[in-house]
Amino acid sequence: MPNHHEVTAAVRPPVLRPGDTVLLVSPSGPTSPERVARGMELLTGWGLRPVPAPNAYARHGYLAGTDDLRAADLNAAFADPDVRGVICTRGGYGAQRIVDAIDMAAVRRDPKVVAGFSDITALQFALWRGARLAGVHGPGAAWRDERTPLRSAESLHAALMTTEPVSITAVPTEETFGVRVPGRATGTLLGGNLCMIAASIGTPDLPDLTGAVLLIEDVQEPPYKVDRMLTHLRRAGALDGLAGVAVGQFTDCGDGWDTTIVDVLSERLGDLGVPVLGGLPIGHGPNQLTVPVGTQATLDTTTATLTTTPAVQ
Repeated sequence: MPNHHEVTAAVRPPVLRPGDTVLLVSPSGPTSPERVARGMELLTGWGLRPVPAPNAYARHGYLAGTDDLRAADLNAAFADPDVRGVICTRGGYGAQRIVDAIDMAAVRRDPKVVAGFSDITALQFALWRGARLAGVHGPGAAWRDERTPLRSAESLHAALMTTEPVSITAVPTEETFGVRVPGRATGTLLGGNLCMIAASIGTPDLPDLTGAVLLIEDVQEPPYKVDRMLTHLRRAGALDGLAGVAVGQFTDCGDGWDTTIVDVLSERLGDLGVPVLGGLPIGHGPNQLTVPVGTQATLDTTTATLTTTPAVQ
């Protein structure tokens, strides 16, 4: 039986071109104008026209403005024919609170590339459910050169502004490099932040992962919490039909116990009977690289690579 995400092919939005306007939106936590200014400098250098959304700098406790304001900025971006891309400023928390307010008809009418990561996984899951929209999992516009240097910028640029396949190689210095189950898997790459994947269980937004390559990464989650989330996904049946697992960065995930994050990932993923590749520089750590989500990917542990069809066309 075909599963539902193969019945409807991914919608790949148009590639960004010099002169295109991109709206910088804050669907989650509040952001820093100084960091966004640096991101705007980068985007402008690529020939894009970055424009902060009306409420990009709003603040409401741990949210970037009230739910109404954050949803309004997203919907304005999706409805405006002059806006060709949506780049989230950062993650944090809050996207899940507004995804049910997205005008999916507008998204389907004029598909646009949406870039971000971390909490933005919740937004990308909703856009996958509602519009089968492929997205870009990469750094937000609130840019920090010390964490995301030139290599990171080049990777985001390639994913947004070229139609070349994206290939990411596991890095021996990454903490999760030791997480590996040999093999080769091909399927739709879905996922992102493990917390947001687990928080989607029981909602309409958890994708059918049958035949998919699952991408996971996280930050500041001790090993027992990562164990809990993966166990929850297993018990919910979410991982039953997986083709493979791409393991990104698990940054600052240590605690006082002698069970490491590598131990937990190896144990909870190692007996699924599918290829697993750790050490991918995707996530919250230094030198973060950008990867499409929602498109066909091949995970190969022999070459230690994740190769993905571009999110844009």
